[in-house]
Amino acid sequence: MNRLAIDATLATRDALRHTPAGLPAIDLVLAHRSEQGEAGGVRRVECEIAAVAFGAVAEAIAKLPDGAAVRCEGFLARRWRTGTTLALHVDRIEPIDDRD
Repeated sequence: MNRLAIDATLATRDALRHTPAGLPAIDLVLAHRSEQGEAGGVRRVECEIAAVAFGAVAEAIAKLPDGAAVRCEGFLARRWRTGTTLALHVDRIEPIDDRD
């Protein structure tokens, strides 16, 4: 199985573009911060994740404000531009209230 779900903030994003086939697409970076249990302790986790989205999901991301808190779901795949690094291909996104 290759599924990833993560709560993050929209750190950066490129302008909405279209693939040669006319499909809306957007590249973005998600910033994640949390505390996770590990080996009986608590570990602070901070990371940035390269991501890409297509279609209606890309259009929805383009409308979000900078720094928006979001819950993303998708799958991991190699980035087609580099072929060596991974990117989250977002196929579901929803804004969340991060004031909990």
